[in-house]
Amino acid sequence: MIIQRDLFVNELLGKRWNGKVKIITGIRRCGKSFLLSTLYKDYLLKEGVMEDCFVELALDKKAHMKYRNPNELYSYVLRKTQNAEKRYYVFIDEIQLSYKVKNEEVDEKLVPEEDRDMLYTTFYDILNDLMARSNLDIYVTGSNSKMLSKDIVTNFRDRGTEIKVYPLSFKEFYPISGLEKADALEEYLTYGGMPLAVLEKDETEKRKYLKGLHKRVYIKDIVERYKLKDDEVLEALIDALSSAVGSLTNPHNLANAAGSLMKRSTSDNTIKNYLDYLEDAYLFVSAQRYDIKGKRYFENTLKYYSMDTGLRNAKLNFRQQERSHLMENMIFIELIRRGYSVDVGVVELTRVNEQGKKQQSQYEIDFIVNTGSEKIYIQSALNVDTETKKSQETFSLKNSGDFFRKIVITDGNAKPWTDEDGIMYMGVIPFLLEDVNII
Repeated sequence: MIIQRDLFVNELLGKRWNGKVKIITGIRRCGKSFLLSTLYKDYLLKEGVMEDCFVELALDKKAHMKYRNPNELYSYVLRKTQNAEKRYYVFIDEIQLSYKVKNEEVDEKLVPEEDRDMLYTTFYDILNDLMARSNLDIYVTGSNSKMLSKDIVTNFRDRGTEIKVYPLSFKEFYPISGLEKADALEEYLTYGGMPLAVLEKDETEKRKYLKGLHKRVYIKDIVERYKLKDDEVLEALIDALSSAVGSLTNPHNLANAAGSLMKRSTSDNTIKNYLDYLEDAYLFVSAQRYDIKGKRYFENTLKYYSMDTGLRNAKLNFRQQERSHLMENMIFIELIRRGYSVDVGVVELTRVNEQGKKQQSQYEIDFIVNTGSEKIYIQSALNVDTETKKSQETFSLKNSGDFFRKIVITDGNAKPWTDEDGIMYMGVIPFLLEDVNII
């Protein structure tokens, strides 16, 4: 079965021949290579592009290993695109595997210490050079944000554009699931949207595949890339983060949690570095806390969400499946998939306690969705089926002190409705299927 990813194909089509390197990023095994070399290529072939107008290299394949040398890669592309009268599509898969090569023609003694990086040729250099050729449209995929998305403007000199690919959304998953909406949601919350996991029908094999991704792909990649001595701390940190998705935390607390799991201590600084590695590998995404009334960010505490609930559950051996946390995780990833900037909201209120003393308290709004021109406040709640529960879930929304839109997303398939305070309520299924446009 072929899973269509029309959203990303259309994004690629909208950016072709724009004079920039198209950089397709995302967690490994989410379908980047398939998107480019199958779905996008098939569309172009049907449109009339000839097969010999494609130049394709996969740097993770043994047959293409020598092209990890940027000079070899450059020479290969030039050989394949000699006809200046033809327009070529250049697809390079897993570009982060390319290494830098020292330029022996330059006398190192003449180069100032602060400019020593310029002694090396990197894939950034050769892609910038190739982009100057008007008959080449260049696309690369990569699984490391530190080498790609964070450095696009700097290294591609404003000649790179990023397409972020995520695991399957519920909207992509539901039509191929063959299940009723409620059952499809259960399946999606448990096993997530990694394409090969979705296509695997045997639950035992599905679980085995998801567990194997952690050990054989993600952890192995990080250990090798950052030359870690072992994977014990990394494994413990992933377990701690997975157990606490949607919970406020910081490197110190995570160091304690990881240390407890390992039965030995680790430093806050080590954990901070490892958190960066996990975000660079797209395994987790962090959200900052924002003080709504004070209009400032809290520096020391964040929330971390797993890129995929199936991967999160597999890492914990499918033991801890608290529905409220999984639903919150799913909503957050859906919001950033749609391209929004999302923070965690905090409302600080001063109240008088039973002793008559003033006491400052903090109340959370799960998500602040920043659309550019306005904000939308979103609360994730399993239900609001009693007045007490409804009051608890909406207290922070009602005390935000502003008039931005406010939405409570509940479990299930409830149609949208609005209460007397102007707060909208809707089920998570219509939200995920985009039956209602919240923006």
